[in-house]
Amino acid sequence: MDRYRMTRRGFLAGGLALAGTAVLGSTVGAGTALAADSPHITDCAGWGARPNSDIVPIWNRRPVKILVHHTATPNGGDLGEGAGFALARSIQNFHMDSRGWLDTGQHFTISRGGFVMEGRHRSLEILRGGTRQVEGAHCTGQNIVAVGIENEGTYIDTVPTGALWDSLRATCAYICTQYGIAPTELYGHRDFKNTACPGDALYAMLPRLRGEVAGLLGRNIEGGATHKASWPLLRPGDTGPAVTAAQYLLRDNGLTEVVPNGHYDATTSDAVLRYQDATGAEDVGMIGGETWPVLARTVRSSEDSDAAKAVETLAARRGAESVPDVVDRPDWQRLLGTGGAPADVSVDPTGPPR
Repeated sequence: MDRYRMTRRGFLAGGLALAGTAVLGSTVGAGTALAADSPHITDCAGWGARPNSDIVPIWNRRPVKILVHHTATPNGGDLGEGAGFALARSIQNFHMDSRGWLDTGQHFTISRGGFVMEGRHRSLEILRGGTRQVEGAHCTGQNIVAVGIENEGTYIDTVPTGALWDSLRATCAYICTQYGIAPTELYGHRDFKNTACPGDALYAMLPRLRGEVAGLLGRNIEGGATHKASWPLLRPGDTGPAVTAAQYLLRDNGLTEVVPNGHYDATTSDAVLRYQDATGAEDVGMIGGETWPVLARTVRSSEDSDAAKAVETLAARRGAESVPDVVDRPDWQRLLGTGGAPADVSVDPTGPPR
């Protein structure tokens, strides 16, 4: 489970033993290929999957993005195919037996040895068709618009193996080819939820992944386009202006016991949990991509409010000479220092994972 994550659903049982920093695969520059071939992907039968317990929903629409996850399991030294298959079976057992889902939640799984496996049944078949989408259960709100890829390991403060990275890059390129997804539309789980997933280290590598996938597809995207607008992830114990801004925003929502001192202290943590419970957050305990969009409301320059003080705090931090008369989502992200190319905020219908 993510080191800093608390959740109503949990994610994947597993420890947090960390291996040393691995050597990544080589950087791929812009090439001449217009389409990417499929890497070898072992289907569900190949790794010994159980039958799904119900019909897998198929949607007559193409996904528009890819979501990168980590399994938050130990960074083990067994890089063999058998270890990858065992991982796939353990994930499926957890999702079906503990979560009560009809099958594995994600569409594809990549082991530390670089072995790519189908996750939810029919995901490989439907991907090869290129026109429809298997409904997943990897990220509520994104399950019919995003392909979910689980990467074995915990990547908070270490990077993936070269074999895993190469397979992730090739798999993303193939998915982009099949569905016409732009290589810039690759995201991390934390972009949409209050979670550390896919880990600080792997999340920081997403701009590189976008650029290298573009290279495999024969596209040369500008460096700035590889960076997507996002929200910072704040955890208990964090300090700084972003924490102060969040504290002002909590006060703006009636949690006036919070002191805007720039420390994510016990009082702030308690207020965050109560706010997330009141707003129906699925993942609780940190402020991330699920809570920021609700917390950071639109603010007008004429206001005298705690939300306006949050804007002032961030503007002072960035040395901004002026801020817009109306501060909305893109402005908040720029003030928080996480601005970039606009993110795709498409969501699927709400409802429990299946």
